Amino acid sequence: MSNHLATLFESVASPRVLVVGDIMLDHYVWGEASRISPEGPIPVLRVTSDETRPGGAGNVASALSALGASVTLCGVIGADEAGRTLSRHLECIGAECGGVIRCRERPTTVKTRYFGYVQSAHRGIQHMLRVDRESTEPIPDAVAARLFDHAAGAMSGQQAVILSDYEKGVLTEDLLQRLISLASERGIPVVTDPKRSRPYSIYRGSTVLTPNRYEAQVATGIAPRDAASIAAAARRLLEIANLRHVVITLDRDGMYLAGEGEEGRLIPTRPREVIDVTGAGDIAVSAIAFMLAAGAPIADAVAVANVAAGIEVGKIGATPVSRDEILAELLGGDDLHRKLMTLDRALALAEEIRRRNGKVVWTNGCFDLFHVGHIEYLRFARRQGDLLIVGLNSDASVRRLKGPGRPITSEGERARLLAALDVVDCIVLFDGDTPERLIKAIKPDVLVKGGDYQMEEVVGRELVESWGGRVALAPIVEGISTSAILNRVLDLHHRADGATGAG
Repeated sequence: MSNHLATLFESVASPRVLVVGDIMLDHYVWGEASRISPEGPIPVLRVTSDETRPGGAGNVASALSALGASVTLCGVIGADEAGRTLSRHLECIGAECGGVIRCRERPTTVKTRYFGYVQSAHRGIQHMLRVDRESTEPIPDAVAARLFDHAAGAMSGQQAVILSDYEKGVLTEDLLQRLISLASERGIPVVTDPKRSRPYSIYRGSTVLTPNRYEAQVATGIAPRDAASIAAAARRLLEIANLRHVVITLDRDGMYLAGEGEEGRLIPTRPREVIDVTGAGDIAVSAIAFMLAAGAPIADAVAVANVAAGIEVGKIGATPVSRDEILAELLGGDDLHRKLMTLDRALALAEEIRRRNGKVVWTNGCFDLFHVGHIEYLRFARRQGDLLIVGLNSDASVRRLKGPGRPITSEGERARLLAALDVVDCIVLFDGDTPERLIKAIKPDVLVKGGDYQMEEVVGRELVESWGGRVALAPIVEGISTSAILNRVLDLHHRADGATGAG
């Protein structure tokens, strides 16, 4: 990726984005699927945990908030327990939700996804089933009028508008056109995420329309399989909906951007393992609007969105992508940028591993003058679970612990060496004398320290054991340590000086 995109993305502050659309509650159920039912040829899911997250337009708002946008959300939810749960989630992401209307005439849309894993292979997770509870009837005229009034009132000062259509009855044709017209009058770009079974003329006037490959085929009758057919489908969409731009998301092939009177271009994605496509479209729409709101050219906005969506498909469920993750990819996706994380990002990664029934391992140290003992120690740590997070003492912390002559190598060099090891999944720098605060936040299943420690000396042992975790002491490679290496160097130096003096 170019430094231009990374610089542009990093410079974006906190643009104001209005999201209007179908707000849903996503419910994830996780369990072990290791046997077949005796009642029929179906897997039995033994549920181990479940969780809820904002879905639909709520996921768009969550994604924007994770990017750093100031988000205003408008939509309709039910006056039910699912709606109350959803409201609590929306408060947590910091969105302005004065335009979220509770409607007694309809339930909150809930999508429940069931994921199964095999106990003997924690990474062998499979999306087994989705169950929807919803009403897709158009919202009553009186509710639509209230929704428009809220959105119109909130539009002043917005820098972009997202219309998130999941075809659950909120974005009626009249409401769509009134919102698009109002935004157009005020010079605010509108990014619309359409649904496949609606006539795309209802989205006319949008700044950007973002159908996926199949939606584009249904809307145009053209299957976008190769360069010619993709370009033809894009041109047809521009005509149907009178658009300024269209972005067709092409899963493994990336994204295709076309504009009126412009030559289309394919923006390829970096090959990666696809774990779950849920939420990738929401992430793409959010990133496009985020960049357009900051004044970025459409081509740059789509390039950033392509990177963000590529990261999303490597996650389970609709999970926001952080700015750090996107920036790391824009900077080339090298080991250091991928693995050196903020605490918040490390927490999100740990939660993702736990959702797959994996174990999180923590260790920490200075790792100054990296040597074979460190390598064996980290290999041992990684064998204790499925994700290894390494807490790395900052330079200031090392000086306080080891004296003014240390560290020999800077925190940047030490982080780069750790990141080059396949067994290390995540590195978090810390400035304190102990990592207790980070351990308390991450709640690892396993805490690893060197075998030269006594159990009662291990910082964080009582914390980890309090939530059912354990401490593992790694075997020591005899005769190998940073101090021993420094002493040998000093001894050789003194011998050399003595030999020179004798001559």
